[in-house]
Amino acid sequence: MKHLTIIVPNGENNLSSIVGAYKIFTKANEYRKANGKKELFKIELAGLSKEVEFYDGLFSVKPHTHISNIAKTNLIIIPSLNHNYETTLKENKILIDWIEQQYKQGAEIASICTGAFLLASTGLLDGKICSTHWTATNAFRTMFPKVNLQTDKLITDENGIYTNGGAYSFLNLIIYLIEKYYDRPTAIFLSKVFQIEMDRNSQSAFTIFNGQKSHEDEVVQQAQAYIESKIDERISVEYLSSKFAVGRRNFDRRFIKATGNTPVEYSQRVKIESAKKAFETTRKNINEVMYDVGYSDVKAFREVFRKITGISPLEYRNKYNKEASI
Repeated sequence: MKHLTIIVPNGENNLSSIVGAYKIFTKANEYRKANGKKELFKIELAGLSKEVEFYDGLFSVKPHTHISNIAKTNLIIIPSLNHNYETTLKENKILIDWIEQQYKQGAEIASICTGAFLLASTGLLDGKICSTHWTATNAFRTMFPKVNLQTDKLITDENGIYTNGGAYSFLNLIIYLIEKYYDRPTAIFLSKVFQIEMDRNSQSAFTIFNGQKSHEDEVVQQAQAYIESKIDERISVEYLSSKFAVGRRNFDRRFIKATGNTPVEYSQRVKIESAKKAFETTRKNINEVMYDVGYSDVKAFREVFRKITGISPLEYRNKYNKEASI
C-alpha cells in the first residue's frame, strides 16, 4: 500500500483544502474497495503540532501523527496558506526540510493554491513551472524569482511536483491526482459524486489584472499610469520609450524587471481587463467594447482576449453577464 501525507502546517492555513483532499482520497479508496480491489493509499494527516486551530479557534485539526514518525511517503499534499507567508515559512522550517528530504527519497509533492510558497521555500521549484492563486503573483515572484511562475495554468505537472491555481480549484488538482494514481473511471466517478468539473486547465478567466506596482522604478510607474490612462488608444513601445526619454531596449528591460510583463503584454492586459469589466457590467456588443479598448481588428481582439482569459469575448460575456447574453 502506498502512503499519502496531507500536511497540516503550523500557523495560518486554510482548512478547506485539507478536508477536501482527505475526503476525496478517502472516497477513492472506498470506491476501489467496493470494486474488489485493495485500498491504494494509507492516508495520514501530519504536522508539527498535536492540534492546529483555524479561524480564531472556531475549528481545529488534530493530525494523525508528527512528520518525524513518517520515514517514507509516496505523495505529499501541501494545503493553501493564508497571507502571512513569511511568518508561516519561519514557523514550519522543520516541515520544509522534511518535504525536501522526502522528495529526494522519491516522494511526489502537490501544492494547493498558496501552498506553493511552502513548496518553493524548499528550493525544489527553482527552474520549474509553478502556479498559485493569481492574487499572490507579485508576492510570489518577489520571494521566489528563480521559479517559473505561470498563474494562467490551473495545474502544473513537472518531475513529480504538482501545483495548482487558487482557492477551490484545488478540487480539480485532486481529481487530476486521482486519475494519475488510481485510474480514469475512478476520477470520473468522483467528479460526478463531488460534482467537480473535469479537465479544467486554466484559471485565466478568473484573474483580475491590477498590474505590478510594488517597485521603485519611477519611469516604469509613469509609463504604467500612462498606459492605463489611454486604454482607448494604440500606444507603441517606441512612443513610450521616446516619451520617457529611455532607449527602447533599456525601456523593455526595465519594464519587464519591474512588472513581470513586456510593455506590449502590460498594455494588452490593461485593455483586456477593461473589456472584461465592460462585458460584465454593460450590454455593449463585442465590436463596441473592442473599439472602447483601442482595437479595430476583431480577429486580433479575439486572439488577445482568448490568450489572456482562456475563452472568447462572447463566451466571457455570456458567462458573467446574464442580461447581455439573453
